Amino acid sequence: MLKWSLIFLVIALIASIFGFTDIAAGAASIAKIIFFVFVVFFVVALILGVSIFKK
Repeated sequence: MLKWSLIFLVIALIASIFGFTDIAAGAASIAKIIFFVFVVFFVVALILGVSIFKK
């Protein structure tokens, strides 16, 4: 999931360099959403790994 976030970030950067502002804004917002979903999944996995699966 982090890989997709970085891909959309690169697309946004390239689109902004070439002046495609609408595409850059859309790709940046998608990258931001995917990144925050990744962070939420990471925190949940970290909490579950520490609490539930501890032996």
